Amino acid sequence: MHVDVHRRGEVIVIDLNGDLVLGDGDEILRESINEVLGEGWRKIIVNLGRVGRIDSSGLGELVASWKLAHRVDATMKVLRPGDKVKHTLHVAQILPLLEVFEDEHAALASFAPTS
Repeated sequence: MHVDVHRRGEVIVIDLNGDLVLGDGDEILRESINEVLGEGWRKIIVNLGRVGRIDSSGLGELVASWKLAHRVDATMKVLRPGDKVKHTLHVAQILPLLEVFEDEHAALASFAPTS
């Protein structure tokens, strides 16, 4: 699993590349979310466009990250889950929890501007 974190205005985008699975991807996601929240970012997009598969540990970490974000008044949205990942999110009944976008511009625009 490889991660690239970059800023788009007031939003931080976490691009994941690889498998979001036990022992690799789940730890990287946890560390990335903790780091950006620790730096004070409150608008987060997790890009799953290059994630090939997700297992129960990856699902658990995605939900834990979403819950942590909400606890600290942050918003986490998901971008471009592939068909296999989207199917897994659907079967695990996690899809209704998440705001999912197929287009990065739409995801960025969905965050209300800070006044």
